[in-house]
Amino acid sequence: MDYRAKSVLVTGGTGSFGNFVVRRLLNAGVKEVRVLSRDEKKQYDMRVFYQGRTDLSFVIGDVRNPPVLDEAMEGINVVFHAAALKQVPTCEHHPHEAIKTNVLGAENLVDAALRHRVERFVMISTDKAVKPVNVMGMTKALQERIVLKGNLSRLNKGTRLCCVRYGNVLRSRGSVVPFFRRQLALGQTMTITDERMTRFLLTLNEAIDLVLYAAEHTAGGEIFVRKAAAAKVTDIACVMAEEAGRPCDYKVIGILPGEKLHEILVSEEELMRVRDGGEYYTINPWWSRERHAEITQEFASCDHLTGVAEVKRLIALADREFETLEMSDGEFAKF
Repeated sequence: MDYRAKSVLVTGGTGSFGNFVVRRLLNAGVKEVRVLSRDEKKQYDMRVFYQGRTDLSFVIGDVRNPPVLDEAMEGINVVFHAAALKQVPTCEHHPHEAIKTNVLGAENLVDAALRHRVERFVMISTDKAVKPVNVMGMTKALQERIVLKGNLSRLNKGTRLCCVRYGNVLRSRGSVVPFFRRQLALGQTMTITDERMTRFLLTLNEAIDLVLYAAEHTAGGEIFVRKAAAAKVTDIACVMAEEAGRPCDYKVIGILPGEKLHEILVSEEELMRVRDGGEYYTINPWWSRERHAEITQEFASCDHLTGVAEVKRLIALADREFETLEMSDGEFAKF
C-alpha cells in the first residue's frame, strides 16, 4: 500500500504500539497520521518529540464517546485500532470498564468507520482472546467479532475490516521484561506466578509488520496471526538476572486471577479456516466456505518453546528498537 496518499488514524496512538507505528508511517511518507488518545501528557510528549510535523495531528478523546470519533475519522483512509484496556488484573477488578472500552468502544469505532467509508480497518487483538479465561480476553474476543461483523453490515460501502493477533510484545509498557528489570534495579527478588508458565514473544517492529501486512492483504473478515517463538517465563527471568549480574533467584507467588499457564494464537475450532502464508497465518472469516488443512493442531505457546539464547537475542533486538524512540520523561524508560 502506498501510504503517501493515505491519511491514517491510530487509536491508542500514544501507547507503545502507537508510538512505533506512528514512526513507521511517518518514515513511509504517509500523507497524515492522526493520533486519537485520552492522555494529553503523552500527546504533548509526542508533539515535542516530533517537533511540530505537519503530517502528524492529534485528537484528545475516548472511543467510548461517539461524537469525537466522527471528528477523528473525517478524511481518514486507514484505521489502526489499538486503544484498549489490556492489563489482565485491571480488567478482572473492573470488568464494566473493560466492556465500555474494549467492546462498546469498538462498536462505536466500527460504526464511525462505516459512516466515513474508511478503506481499511485493522484491529489489534491478543492471544488472550482465544479460549479466554479472563475479562480482558473475553472483551477482546467480543471485539474481534464486532470488528469482523462490520464487513457484513448493510451500511458497509466498501470498508474492509480485519484483526491481528499476537502475544507478548517485549519491552512494551506493563510487559514482563521491564517488570523484571525494575525489580532487579530496586534490589528485589523477581516474582513469578508459576514456573510452568509460557508466553509468545515478539518485538514491536514484528507486531507492526503484522499490522501493515494485514492492511495490505485483507479482503475483509480475516484474522492475521504472526508465527512467533515462545519461552518459559523462568528463562526470561534468568536472562534478566544475568544481564543485571545477579544469580537467577525468584519467588513463586501463585497464578493471578484470570492468568493462563499457556497462551493460544489459533484454536482447534479455527484450524479448518487457516491458510499458512509463511511468516503469517490467515484465519478466514467464519462465514467463508473455504476449507483448509494446512495446520492440524492449535498454535500454542507450550508447543513452540525456544531456548535462552533466542530469548537473549529477542530482548537485545527489542532494546535496540526502543533506543530509537526514547522520550524525555520516560514513556519509554530504560527499565
